[in-house]
Order: sequence, then C-alpha cells, then structure tokens
Amino acid sequence: MRKFLVILDDSRECLNAMRFAAMRAANSGGGVSVLSIIPPDEFNHWIGVGDIMRAEARERIEVHFEVFAKWMRDKQNVDPELVIREGVPVDEIMAQIEEDPQVGVLVLGAATDKKGPGPLITALTKQAGDLPIPMTIVPGDMSKERLQEIT
Repeated sequence: MRKFLVILDDSRECLNAMRFAAMRAANSGGGVSVLSIIPPDEFNHWIGVGDIMRAEARERIEVHFEVFAKWMRDKQNVDPELVIREGVPVDEIMAQIEEDPQVGVLVLGAATDKKGPGPLITALTKQAGDLPIPMTIVPGDMSKERLQEIT
C-alpha cells in the first residue's frame, strides 16, 4: 500500500496538508503516515529534565495527532499511523522516507505569510532533485471544497 507522508507540527498550514493526504489516501486506496519531529535542541538540559520534557513533547504530539486521526477515521475512512522522531527535521524526514518503502508521496503545507512557504519546504526544495519520492505542496489557504475537488 502506498502511503502519503505528512508532517505534523504547530503550523497553520499543517491542517491543509493533513486534509490533502487523507483525501488522496481515501480516493486512491492508500494510507497516511503522520510524522512529527522533536528538534534536538529542546532537550539540552540535565538528563532527568530532558527526559521529562521529551515525555511531555511526545504526549502533546499524541494528543495533537489524535485530533487529526479521528477526523481521518470518521470522515475519510483512513486509519493513519503516527511516527515520532527526534532530530533535525529535514534529516528525519529523509530518514523516514528511506526506512519506510511504502511511503510514496511527501505532503507539505505551504505557509501563507510573506516570509515564504516555510522552513521545511525551503530546505526540501533545495534538494528536491535528490528526493526518492514526489513532494506535494498544499497551499495553506486552500479551501476544504477546493481540496475535495482536486483529490
């Protein structure tokens, strides 16, 4: 089964990327793999404090994921999987793609502000020629109706 890999973070554009991935998966018989990355600089504390912060970060991610997962299950009949990795985001995305041969498309949401599409898109487009799978960039302000039309 081909999976759509989508990144879960705190950005607004993440919502449209999740919607797109779930709708495409539902319409193509695929699956959704939701990747959330904990940056390494969040735990540069004493070992005990770092472990507590890591556990709290994972708990926040799981709660955030469950909101999207419930919608995917109820509205799209897609049961997503959650993958949590720690490290540099672009490195971890590439590692996940390499480690999971079922991942067929990377889905990212583009920011709508004047600063650009976002750090992940900026970084990944620089190495787009080396990506082993296609990357789909979903506009952050695209309507749900338009997403349904194109998926």
